[in-house]
Amino acid sequence: MSTGIDTTTLAAPPATTTEAVWSPARPAAPPAPRTTGRPAGRATAAGASALRRLGAALLRSAAIIALLAVWEAAPRLGLVDATFLPPVSEVARAWWELLGDGQLAEHTQASLVRSFGGFAIAVVVAVPLGLLIGWYRPVAVLLGPLLEVFRNTAALALLPVFVLLLGIGETSKVSIVVYACVWPILLNTISAVGTADPTLVKLARSMDLSTPRLFQKVILPASVPAIFTGIRLAGAVSILVLVAAEMIGAKAGLGYLINASQFNFAIPQMYAGIVTISAIGVAFNQLLVTVERRLSLWRVPA
Repeated sequence: MSTGIDTTTLAAPPATTTEAVWSPARPAAPPAPRTTGRPAGRATAAGASALRRLGAALLRSAAIIALLAVWEAAPRLGLVDATFLPPVSEVARAWWELLGDGQLAEHTQASLVRSFGGFAIAVVVAVPLGLLIGWYRPVAVLLGPLLEVFRNTAALALLPVFVLLLGIGETSKVSIVVYACVWPILLNTISAVGTADPTLVKLARSMDLSTPRLFQKVILPASVPAIFTGIRLAGAVSILVLVAAEMIGAKAGLGYLINASQFNFAIPQMYAGIVTISAIGVAFNQLLVTVERRLSLWRVPA
């Protein structure tokens, strides 16, 4: 029997917009972590940098390692007489023995005091004098011929004169070091002042800078590379000249150690003294290079 009611109206009505909004939804999956690769990239870059530094260190030391290998092999293979050129291992053993009984430290200290003392005096004297001669033309004209005479006279040629005038004590040894070190520093300082950029000098003068301020702001910064070239040359000269001076009338020092070892036919000890002098020279030069870089931070790298 028909009830008169449309059955389609009894069907569930479609979900409204509000019901669709508030209906529970399945939670979304968490986003996948981003992999930027930065830690791995940094580790790779650090590893590559370490490898480059290691390769550069090996390249710089390859010649030294090759020299030591040839030095060790040549006497053992009979290429040279081991009596006069012992293997480097024997020299290292003799060096260690000298270090252990305190002789090496005693001789090294005596040489360093003389060498660095004379070197410091030469720097204090030569740099201001070079600035003065390079800046003031009349002073350069007056002292030029005298400088030419003395700078062409070898320091070792004057060693007997220093010994006769000052004796065989410490004064003559330090004085010969001062004389030998003055010339490279003095000549490089004069050249540095003479080649300063004239544009910068004119600009500084236009700003009414006094002469001390001009030297502080323009001349000295521009002269640092050339001055330190002379200082580094003087550092090497201070050690070489001192060794020769210590072979005459000295009772301590690396030069005395080398000379005495030669007379006593202690050849490994002689080479140990020579190696010590070379190591001191290399270390001193690296120290001066570091100081030069600290004083030249204003320079723009090429």
